[in-house]
Amino acid sequence: QVQLQESGPGLVKPSQTLSLTCTVSGVSIISNTYYWSWIRLPPGKGLEWIGYIAYSGSTYYSPSLKSRTSISRDTSKNQFTLQLSSVTPEDTAVYLCASRKVAGWSTRLNEYDYWGQGTQVTVSS
Repeated sequence: QVQLQESGPGLVKPSQTLSLTCTVSGVSIISNTYYWSWIRLPPGKGLEWIGYIAYSGSTYYSPSLKSRTSISRDTSKNQFTLQLSSVTPEDTAVYLCASRKVAGWSTRLNEYDYWGQGTQVTVSS
């Protein structure tokens, strides 16, 4: 059974870098055709896709967040990590990691095969 679990600080100060880790169990993150995404749900808004790292290691980011986003992986730990720099209160959201077996992205959670329970991140001084 594939499971994803987000971890990281729940409170980040403005201008700092948000760093979250997704630990995957049940499948290797380098397994063929899996795409590992970060998405977020800001309060009162819809899901926003942030970016993904593919099984091959290639990455693709949302154009609106690309300048501040980096997604990397640690294959020895079967984890992938999100770093979002220069955060502001507008980055406050529930952050989720998710995966699907097709390339591309979606803002519909049911278009992913697996997703974590999400973690609340608040940006505040």
